[in-house]
Amino acid sequence: MVIRYFEEGSSKKIKHDWVAIEDISKHLQLAVICSEDQNFLNHKGFDYEAIKQAIENNKNGKRLKGGSTISQQTAKNVFLWPQRSWLRKGFETYFTFLIELFWPKERIVEVYLNSIEMGNGIYGAESASQYWFKKPARELTKYEAAAIAAILPNPRKYSANPATTYIESRKAWIVKQMGYFGPLDYIKINEGKFKN
Repeated sequence: MVIRYFEEGSSKKIKHDWVAIEDISKHLQLAVICSEDQNFLNHKGFDYEAIKQAIENNKNGKRLKGGSTISQQTAKNVFLWPQRSWLRKGFETYFTFLIELFWPKERIVEVYLNSIEMGNGIYGAESASQYWFKKPARELTKYEAAAIAAILPNPRKYSANPATTYIESRKAWIVKQMGYFGPLDYIKINEGKFKN
């Protein structure tokens, strides 16, 4: 947050309110998993298929796209700095391994949703919910949650409310993915019984 504050184009404001996972709508938890890392519940921190696909896309000169999981993004956001480098990637790998070893999936989602930027200078689910929809994060509807998840690739550029045509189409896709995915059940996940 501090590094982002001093970057060019920053709003020079920071809004951040940490809330427990119980105070974050299940809709938002699911929307973010469906938009950012659909294999989150099955992998141990690294989605090798997504990494392989990202390498292929980058090799073929297609739009630069990462293969980072929610666990990797959590490691980067909480413990590291935003600039890309091989050194940072090495530390990210190390911290991702530790996060997956010691934290249940529910804790990873909680930390992720409380640490990511969800608007220019807006950090975490509670601040984003208040900023975009004037309500607590626990009260977000499926469509409001999908709108916030839709802006995550570039939260400084996109608006969750009012949404552009592009964000509306992303939001519709996310809601559809949420329907395919089904409800989140962290008890089954932590017992290793979940298969998407």
